[in-house]
Amino acid sequence: MNLALLGFLMVATFMTLIMTKKMTPLVALIVIPSVFGVIAGQSAGLGDMMIEGIKNLAPTGVMLLFAILFFSTMTDTGLFDPLVGRLIRIVHGDPLLILIGSVVLCALVSLDGDGSTTYIITIAALLPLYKRFGMNRLYLCCLLMVTSGVMNLTPWGGPTARAASALKLDPATLFLPLIPGMIAGLAFLIGLAVWFGRKERSRLGHVSVLETTEAAHMAVSQYPEARRPHLIWFNAALVVALLTLLVWGLLPLSVLMMIAFAIAMIVNYPGVAQQKERVAAHAGNVLSVVSLIFAAGIFTGILGGTGMVEAMSKEVVGVIPPALGPYMAPITALLSLPFTFFISNDAFYFGMLPILAEAGAHYGVEPMAIARASLMGQPVHLLSPLVPSTYLLVSLAGIDLADHQRFTLLPAVAVCVVMTLVGMIALAFPFIA
Repeated sequence: MNLALLGFLMVATFMTLIMTKKMTPLVALIVIPSVFGVIAGQSAGLGDMMIEGIKNLAPTGVMLLFAILFFSTMTDTGLFDPLVGRLIRIVHGDPLLILIGSVVLCALVSLDGDGSTTYIITIAALLPLYKRFGMNRLYLCCLLMVTSGVMNLTPWGGPTARAASALKLDPATLFLPLIPGMIAGLAFLIGLAVWFGRKERSRLGHVSVLETTEAAHMAVSQYPEARRPHLIWFNAALVVALLTLLVWGLLPLSVLMMIAFAIAMIVNYPGVAQQKERVAAHAGNVLSVVSLIFAAGIFTGILGGTGMVEAMSKEVVGVIPPALGPYMAPITALLSLPFTFFISNDAFYFGMLPILAEAGAHYGVEPMAIARASLMGQPVHLLSPLVPSTYLLVSLAGIDLADHQRFTLLPAVAVCVVMTLVGMIALAFPFIA
């Protein structure tokens, strides 16, 4: 059977089953690629493909494991309590201000370039507000994820670095003209937050001063025995040091998270019993996220190992009519939406992007233009079940992945369109960029 067709069918079957809730993502990530691998006639090599995929995602799994433990521990110590209290006082019980603040806070925290860290910090600060005021948590996940997708285009973010590496381009030169589009995307998201906020205002109204005070108390009431207010400055310095080393790249992120977690436990909870108690308190979150990461390794391992990714890429490029050749940049932007959703960033940027750039070169389209266009689909990419941080987000927020995907897809596509259009205008008028 045609590998490209089989690949498309596998992805479609997988997405249909999880979005209709006929199968959980954990089970689907294991079963569906295994079945299609057998159909492809490559059952003898499936084991090696699975192990290879798991190996590739192992560092991510380790990083998420210790990231959850570290930032959950920081939350337990009360590090984020002052931030939550200040946010509660600023918003004055107004759902609209809470939603706008969600975008602004996420944009600032996202500057570290790591989606998982962003979600952990922002959820820790914002979720108590959403819970106490009864706000729709789908709004929270939508705004955080799409904002993270926009900010992920920084040179130290994964997609821009991959695109630059794949086509041997300078990351800074690639990034600078993207700034107007990113600004437009964030402005669109603030407008979306205002729209969500007005809907929540009409549903909930303003929360009273008394309820706001109660919310502040509830935000800091979980695990009161684990609070360490006398160590708040040490814990803050530890987080700042971690994020600084993360940007600096002195050590792999997974290693940094492990070391930071160990230091946090030794200083805040020196007793063995205390340490076991804190780990046990967050074991559920850790298990639900990390198990999905390794299951995703099976999916990506089979998708790539069977040759489906390469076949799908060539098939798509092959159907582009020659008359559309001069428009390869906008076509690449359009293709980046579904393809970065269906396959991993590595597969898209290192497998498909060079093919698209070569096709564009035949029509006089610069590789730099193709590379920039390929980044436009990142807000949609983060909705993919192949993105580890997405599981972390929905797990921490306590919502269903399929509900999140259905709710967020249209806003994510809208932001991609806005960034693409503004980016094209900026390149037409270089003084803007």
